[in-house]
Amino acid sequence: MADAGGQARIGLIGLGTMGAALASNIAEKGFDIAVFNRTTQVTRDFAAGAGDLGTKITPTESLEELVAAIATPRAIILMVPAGQAVDDQIYALRPLLDAEDLIIDCGNALFSDTDRRVHDNRGPFLGVGVSGGEEGARHGPSIMGGGAQEHWDRVADIMTAISAKHEDDPCAALMGPGGAGHFVKMVHNGIEYADMQMIAEVYGILRDGHGMAPEAIGDVFAAWDAGPLQSYLIEISGKVAKAQDVATGEPLLSVIVDAAGQKGTGRWTAIESQHRLAPVPAIEAAVVARNLSARREERTEGERIFGPAPQALDGLSHDTLERALIAGKVICYAQGFEMLSAAMRDFGWDLPMARIAQIWRQGCIIRSSMLDDMSSALADAPGTNLMFTDHFAAIMRDNHQALREVVAQAALNGHPLPALSSGLAYFDAMRTARGTANMVQGQRDFFGLHGFEHVNGKTGQHGPWAG
Repeated sequence: MADAGGQARIGLIGLGTMGAALASNIAEKGFDIAVFNRTTQVTRDFAAGAGDLGTKITPTESLEELVAAIATPRAIILMVPAGQAVDDQIYALRPLLDAEDLIIDCGNALFSDTDRRVHDNRGPFLGVGVSGGEEGARHGPSIMGGGAQEHWDRVADIMTAISAKHEDDPCAALMGPGGAGHFVKMVHNGIEYADMQMIAEVYGILRDGHGMAPEAIGDVFAAWDAGPLQSYLIEISGKVAKAQDVATGEPLLSVIVDAAGQKGTGRWTAIESQHRLAPVPAIEAAVVARNLSARREERTEGERIFGPAPQALDGLSHDTLERALIAGKVICYAQGFEMLSAAMRDFGWDLPMARIAQIWRQGCIIRSSMLDDMSSALADAPGTNLMFTDHFAAIMRDNHQALREVVAQAALNGHPLPALSSGLAYFDAMRTARGTANMVQGQRDFFGLHGFEHVNGKTGQHGPWAG
């Protein structure tokens, strides 16, 4: 049993980039916060640099001191690396807490780990997805909570206060029980992977197909950001393209190695989609593209053997590329929301689908002007694939031919478009009433007598080879 608490409304462990930004955000919103970091000097440096916010921040140098500084019943945010580090921190912290004290993991945890931690009966626990990077954490992220309603209610005022706002609507909500919040955050990151990859693929066409300089490409993205594609990722892509390397004065993109890193959340989405039987090929392709990007020596050897692939694509207008990206964006969001629907089915969650689209409108990486219409579409036609809702079906009718033209011309001229081409294949499969799986079923029955369903409705049927 812990001693009577202090004055801080909430505590936070882990003053790395995201933790420090989130702690400053909480203090700026008027909440007293106690902070702790395993490396004491980090805590001291954070407190020393807090400026006017210092009056709201209590630095502590041990877990015992942290716990003593927080008013009861306590709430403590963890901002430590996902995985074993979270479990280790919980095990170190729980003996110092009262039974009703709440631990909140705001890191990028795997949702199944969060589900286990919520249900392990060691005490109240929330798993909260926080999106927006350092800037979002500091000034207003999108927040996706998971756990019991009563536990969320204890800190809801803090979460809504520090969240991003869209026309005064807080971008923070409880998604559901257990690991629901981190599942939604995981899918958010999967959509982010696909959206980023599609933009990069179009950048490649502008660079290699149109022979455009980075600054001119930046102008194209800036123009698109004023239209239907208006989004954070299009905005920053334009800024990245126009940026210059401070050391050399060269375009920044010309000095960045073409090997993309990842922290695993996109990979989690791709893996989990297989368990949920929820096809997300554009997301999977984006993960594969990052993996391939790391194989620089092999790609260099491939170019030596086969010659350079990308050829001129002057016939593809900027308007066609823009419309292809519009279709691609709808497809990758549709896949993400379909995966959330599959989680609702499999886990019995009642995810607030329309509300998810709303809390993604500000603060998070995938914020986009399309999300208002997505929220309305999901509310008006619950359970319907986003591509099939009235508003987005019209968008796909207007733009899928552009996507088709881009993918076809890119393939003919050696431009790799894994995410856009996978998205197009998904769209075509979803609009084909009778596909080709009958052949697959026939093959399975031939070599394994697995049986098939007859068009007359009878199951367990076999071909003539069964004897």
